[in-house]
Amino acid sequence: MSKKSLALSIKNLKKTYPKWTEALKWVSFDIEKGDFFALLGPNGAGKSTTIGIISGLINKSSGEVIIAWHNLDTAWAEARLWVWVVPQEFNFGIFEKVYDIVLSQAGYYGISPEKAKPNVEKYLKALGLWEKKDAASRTLSGGMKRRLMIARALVHNPQVLILDEPTAWVDLELRHGMYEFLRELNASGVTIILTTHYLEEAESLCRNIAIIDRGTIVRYGPIKELLSSMEDEVISVDLDKNYTWKNLDEYSPVISEQILDLTVSSKYTLDAALQILQKEDYKIRSIKPKSGRLEEFFLKSTGN
Repeated sequence: MSKKSLALSIKNLKKTYPKWTEALKWVSFDIEKGDFFALLGPNGAGKSTTIGIISGLINKSSGEVIIAWHNLDTAWAEARLWVWVVPQEFNFGIFEKVYDIVLSQAGYYGISPEKAKPNVEKYLKALGLWEKKDAASRTLSGGMKRRLMIARALVHNPQVLILDEPTAWVDLELRHGMYEFLRELNASGVTIILTTHYLEEAESLCRNIAIIDRGTIVRYGPIKELLSSMEDEVISVDLDKNYTWKNLDEYSPVISEQILDLTVSSKYTLDAALQILQKEDYKIRSIKPKSGRLEEFFLKSTGN
């Protein structure tokens, strides 16, 4: 694999904090251009530290980070033009207007307002925020704020987009719209790196995956291969009304009025089940796992 075919290459990355706390221990993985890649791990595994180093917010102790053939040590400014991180925390001015937040972001990359305006309109419309363009950001819902963060990240056309828990605060109806937007963005050539606590989300969107635990990459490769050994998972779906249809027999549904328990797998996915429910005019109030498939995956990956 040539270096020019890689969007991101990390070699022997190490981070040691004061008092010899090792957050990362010789982490290495490559991500090809155009990939949709998942970086998964339990809390405290090293995901945030890895992302912080890639974005330049955290100094590494040793190792090499190359973004689109730009070494972070010797060509930091050039590398930063290629990548943008959408963090979990909202970090824009709460009194600023939605349109101005995205427009001013382009200025940080030397893009004039006139040249930036088409992109501002493009991404605000694509993410369902155009009607809110003149609203102060503090008036937006949590899901809209999350989408505003993504619009702001894309305005300068980065080739690598890192999304840290992108569907946090996003309600279920909007989540599918965001999935479709991210798939289209990836199909256009943008490399996307995703962290998530939803294994189903990674399975639905991503092609390759790295599992990090205690600062070490423990599994790395095509997501379908890594998940092929996993057992089924039971997901509990809370609906707005009693479930009476029978179009989900493949999911071995267990019905208790408005609560619907579904057995999902790599063949019968949660995403497909939710689409069926939406077509049947059910509103989904919440979903949560009844069996810990993600935790089981981590335990199997780490050998615990």
